[in-house]
Amino acid sequence: MATENSVPAHAEQVAHVVSTICTRTLNHFAEEAKTNGESLKDAFERYEIDYAWHVLASDRMRERTVAALQAKHQCAVTDAQKAGIADILKSAAAAQPAELLMSFDNEVPESLADYLCAAWATPASMPTASAN
Repeated sequence: MATENSVPAHAEQVAHVVSTICTRTLNHFAEEAKTNGESLKDAFERYEIDYAWHVLASDRMRERTVAALQAKHQCAVTDAQKAGIADILKSAAAAQPAELLMSFDNEVPESLADYLCAAWATPASMPTASAN
């Protein structure tokens, strides 16, 4: 087992997360709310919208990803892997423009769990220390 997740592997994992997210600008979201006949406040509350960087870096996103790995894929998740997941999500969050919004209700945890189960099937690609 490798002592560290490689920089290229980390970059690929971050790129996977970024490619799976659905973001909108505030103006686009406001237009959707208007089309649906609801106030922006109501739409934000109903969809649990926040800045993409905040959603991706949240404990909730990390915990949902770990839970998806454990439940859906029967993968034991080590502390090192949990730290690797946090690093991936924090890096994806840092890559987001400040104005983009996204919902907490998305498929990032499931998609990342699928991706990591496949990637971590090869022992050399399993993180055992922080990728940063």
